[in-house]
Amino acid sequence: MSFKKISYQVILLLIVSMFVMPLKSGASAPISSSWYPEDLLEWSSENDPDAIYNQSTIPLENKEILFQINDHAQTEAKVAALSALNPHTSGVPSQGGKEFFANTFSYWQYVDLMVYWAGSAGEGIIVPPSADVIDAAHKNGVPILGNIFFPPAVYGGKLDWVEQMVTQAEDGSFPAADKLIEVAEFYGFDGWFINQETEGGNTETAVKIKRFIDYLQANKPENMQIMWYDSMIDNGKISWQNHLTDNNKDFFQRSDSMFLNFWWENQQVSAKKAKEIGRSPYDLFTGIDVEAKGTATKIPWEGIFPAEQDAFTSLGIYRPDWAFKTASNMKEFFEKEDQFWVGESGDPSDTVNNGDWKGLAHYFTAKTVINELPFVTNFNTGSGEVFAIEGEIASEQEWNNRSLQDILPTWRWIKQSDGTPLDIKFDWETAYYGGSSLEIFGDLNKKNSTNFKLYKMNVPIEKHTEIALTYKANSDEANVKVGVSFQDNPDNFTFFDVRKRSHGKWVTDQLKLHKHEGKRIAAVSLYIESAKTISDYTTNIGELKIYNKHENKVKAQSIKDMTWLEQNFKDGIYANLGFTWEKVNEEIRHYEIYRVMADGSRQWLAATPNNAYYLSNLKRNGNEPQTSLELIAVNEHNQRSKALPFSFEWPAYPKPIADFQVNKTVAMPGEEVQFLNKSSEVTEEVEWHFEGGTPESSVENNPVVSYAEEGTYSVRLTAKNSEGEDIETKESLITITEDAKNMMNLALNKVGSVSGQCAANEGAAQATDGIITNNSKWCSLDKNAWLELDLGEIKTISKFVLMHAGAGGEPAVLNTKAYTIKWSEDGMNWSEGVQITDNTLSTSEHSIAPAKAQYIRLDIQQPTQGGDQATRIFEMEVHGY
Repeated sequence: MSFKKISYQVILLLIVSMFVMPLKSGASAPISSSWYPEDLLEWSSENDPDAIYNQSTIPLENKEILFQINDHAQTEAKVAALSALNPHTSGVPSQGGKEFFANTFSYWQYVDLMVYWAGSAGEGIIVPPSADVIDAAHKNGVPILGNIFFPPAVYGGKLDWVEQMVTQAEDGSFPAADKLIEVAEFYGFDGWFINQETEGGNTETAVKIKRFIDYLQANKPENMQIMWYDSMIDNGKISWQNHLTDNNKDFFQRSDSMFLNFWWENQQVSAKKAKEIGRSPYDLFTGIDVEAKGTATKIPWEGIFPAEQDAFTSLGIYRPDWAFKTASNMKEFFEKEDQFWVGESGDPSDTVNNGDWKGLAHYFTAKTVINELPFVTNFNTGSGEVFAIEGEIASEQEWNNRSLQDILPTWRWIKQSDGTPLDIKFDWETAYYGGSSLEIFGDLNKKNSTNFKLYKMNVPIEKHTEIALTYKANSDEANVKVGVSFQDNPDNFTFFDVRKRSHGKWVTDQLKLHKHEGKRIAAVSLYIESAKTISDYTTNIGELKIYNKHENKVKAQSIKDMTWLEQNFKDGIYANLGFTWEKVNEEIRHYEIYRVMADGSRQWLAATPNNAYYLSNLKRNGNEPQTSLELIAVNEHNQRSKALPFSFEWPAYPKPIADFQVNKTVAMPGEEVQFLNKSSEVTEEVEWHFEGGTPESSVENNPVVSYAEEGTYSVRLTAKNSEGEDIETKESLITITEDAKNMMNLALNKVGSVSGQCAANEGAAQATDGIITNNSKWCSLDKNAWLELDLGEIKTISKFVLMHAGAGGEPAVLNTKAYTIKWSEDGMNWSEGVQITDNTLSTSEHSIAPAKAQYIRLDIQQPTQGGDQATRIFEMEVHGY
């Protein structure tokens, strides 16, 4: 995209920092894909071990508009959202993660097209959506596109990448286009957004791109979409038009839709031009940029939605993930989402007085995919601090998986009451299934009975159709009712009493609808009333189900067979397991994976709609020789199958590996020195020996030792367990000297040399200036980046401190993973040095036995935790005297 009033350098920094390229699976958990053109051309599902986990299995549901609840909303214009649904690409798990706070976007009802915003010169420019996002989008009837981003040269863009993509074979085909189609079909998403902003092209370049798009259109599946971004024009130059013009209309004509840039006042001219060339103006998406200011963004709304007229074009929203990016917790994130999509009133039916930002519900009618039975929701937002099954905690591990997100209420929130209505929200502290439920709360009295309109739908009522409500309330004095309206009068509700009382526990009641057989449900609500005053009333709604009775009692079909894809073990106590199983021949919500504990209880591990899963870092229980697992299918009625048991064998329980670190290797006489046990995790006991130290020995994990006399001393650590022991001795490790009072950071303000740098102000000087901010770091895109320092003369060195991306406020996933530090007296003969292969820390410290050195060299083998090619060192300290 193009930006105003932001330096290219800052934008490059943001883009390179945000998105990173994944590694292959092997023994590590599978993660989402991104490629450069040459990688794309070599890709196949057969040679990518992560591919099976990156597939979406949920088909795109049909979406209906039906009736409106806001007179100002229109139904012709559409919404496209360009959203960074993951804060970075590197390390994004293919099937959810282990954090509660995640971008579980939930306002799908207003979105007609989602673009998975990602990609940069530093990490790959062709990015398919992650599987969990595809699942969530499809479940809500929203097509989702992958992103092809050709960056401007100042962001690292290369015209060669454009040429590689649009190279035509002798047979007339475009190999890269064929791969784009292959990827989208295999992963199960709906097309591509093409953003060509790399300068240097000419008319011939533009002609090649047009032919490339023509080929895509001629060979893609019928429902695959290609969206073009208003950037390149007919002469091959990058010139944002901001409207449909004669310069960009050919690209629009060849594409299914076009995203218009942000610098516009009125789009009537674009609508007129679209009609002149025989296209719908609603295939044009006028862009608004909300990344920085969100709901404070000033938009000339009447330039798209003129008063008392049809909308000129559709709307394209760049970075509505503002709501997540600027939130610090899940509650704040959902509040900002509400403000963005509904406005400050919090009522999508009443948006007129919302101020400048009226909310998208003011302009667009919410759509629904609920058009057949059964319909089941647990109000599960797609993440949780725990995972509950039928009201019982099945796992206490935080989690997120947007594949498991339910269809959430259409209207958030319509609260109808003659008094002050009760309130309503998602509750992540109480869940019936998954990580959340719906909570209704407040002071309830006779005057403020409240009807909450929740879901728009279009489902038939048959002879045996029922509604089941599962809820838990803190008082049985209140009456809970389910409201149903019908398509012939959507605003008129018939209420059905929930007769079973909660008694403070989860309870389910079934409500029969046979008297209304032949009608179609238009909306469902919840109604709470009480003849008495109840202070601090709360009720949690755990499940709402509409179904045909005779179909609801059938258990899911059992899974017949599973196959191991890989088994890898780390340190003898962690397992990484990939496996697949035969799909069940019926509609399935998802599959559940459990661990069977020694006492026969079951621990929930994961759930997925896919028929393949990868369990990472499953920890061994003690020295158990075997672990038993179970697979269960859950059908569309939330009924479970019989469990399919399977198991795996652990390798022999290992002996420990002794290792330790120390906070300093040079100290004054009597000064305390902290030792840290870093022995392998199977260590059961340790025994330390400190030559010349006080104490001389210890069995503590992290003892503190002092030395009275000057000298050089060795340290020995013995690590033991039931299988044996291991000894680590570090000779002449500790030096006690009065010179320790002269210890300092010898690297401070020493300007070294580097292999290369990302920008003019990101060179060697920024790695040693003592400033730890986002504006002061050494950054390099070199494959084998290095930094070399000259201390000016030979010094005694004893410790290195590296401050990586996280120390400067960037994502920890960008911390340097593998590197070596060497030192030399003459710059030619180097020590073996410090070798690190698995760093995750934002600040890493490496104490060494005191050594003489004038030259220090840092070599980077893996610059991030994933595949991002950018090294980021905010500071390098060399301690010595």
